[in-house]
Amino acid sequence: MKPSKRKRPWLRRLMLAALIVAAYPASVLTYTWSHVLQSPLPGGRHGPLDAYRHTLASAIVAYTLDARAVHLVNGVMERRGKRANTMDIHNNLIGAGIGSRATRFADIEPMVARRVASGCIDAASPDQTTWLPQSAWKEGFAW
Repeated sequence: MKPSKRKRPWLRRLMLAALIVAAYPASVLTYTWSHVLQSPLPGGRHGPLDAYRHTLASAIVAYTLDARAVHLVNGVMERRGKRANTMDIHNNLIGAGIGSRATRFADIEPMVARRVASGCIDAASPDQTTWLPQSAWKEGFAW
């Protein structure tokens, strides 16, 4: 005898929760990449475009969830201790600050773009995005 759907409401709730959990990162990545792919910035990996990508994604997460979520992601994904990870953490924290201060979602991308426009190689200021020298840039957009 086949069990009816009514006898497993927990399974439906579990599937709905899994869908919601998967939808959030997908929406953040879709929005971020839609802007990254249109950006004229150079340096897809370890350059200004990489800084833009990290700053924008982190700003969205901080705006929609909380800046603490960005700190959690830094702890999980950027802990390898490489120079590029240090750069990513720096830019992620700048994005978290932008997202925390934004009053409207539409303000996030222009704020990030301005911050990246004022960034530089090996920026030491916690308010300035940073990237590696051009000799360290790698081909491609993604990790």
